[in-house]
Amino acid sequence: MARHLFAFVLLALAAFPLRAAELNCNGPNNVESFRYTWRMRGGLSWIAGIMFPTSGVGSLKTTYGDGQSPVISSELLITAPTGAKGGFYAYESQMDEAQRTLMTYHAYAWRDKSRKDRTFFDYGKRTAVAQKETPERRWQVPRQMPPGEFHDILTAIHYIRQNAAKIRGPMTTTIYSDGKAYPVILRPYNRQVFTIEGKQVAAAGFEIVDAPGGKKWPGGVKVWLSDDARRIPFRIDIVQSMASMQLDLQSIDACAFMQASK
Repeated sequence: MARHLFAFVLLALAAFPLRAAELNCNGPNNVESFRYTWRMRGGLSWIAGIMFPTSGVGSLKTTYGDGQSPVISSELLITAPTGAKGGFYAYESQMDEAQRTLMTYHAYAWRDKSRKDRTFFDYGKRTAVAQKETPERRWQVPRQMPPGEFHDILTAIHYIRQNAAKIRGPMTTTIYSDGKAYPVILRPYNRQVFTIEGKQVAAAGFEIVDAPGGKKWPGGVKVWLSDDARRIPFRIDIVQSMASMQLDLQSIDACAFMQASK
């Protein structure tokens, strides 16, 4: 009898995964910080591995604004097993309370190769100024801002987290990457159950893919979010031309409550 009852409890836990709100929450009240492990995936990942690391750890940190500065800052740092000194990929973004992208940044370093690219957007002048840097030189590139609403990778993930309950079908938007604007489709993806801190938690999937008929985006994003209002990203796939990086959540270091839209 006891064995049957125990088995029933286990089945019930598997059938009804815990909500993310039941996970531990620590840290400053305006900072979210998630820690991941990552690995390179894809048929050509071995080629990418010649130039870059293929596994390691990562962190996604979001700092929410206060009364003095309403800007929301987000950082995704992906490092080699030996840490940032052994090589890294980095993404940074800033957005305002209306979720407009104010700044986007990406960089990498591996062996003797490195590059930094930071772009600031002026909505009054409708201009974008890119500040680029390699070990050999620094330079600026002025451009016109994309028309209408646009996102970079991090602000797109934040948008999905804020609006997950409203994303019922495909919707079009624009991704700004490497100085170019790409039409993309944002849509729901499959659901999965993830194990984090020894607990099973259900998550809803979303993906951003290239939209047909326009400039082809050589990338893609998939993200799985917890079902509750915290919308914790349990897995993030960042697709690149030759391979993709899969980040799987390992721990929650700080969790300011991000209240998603209903």
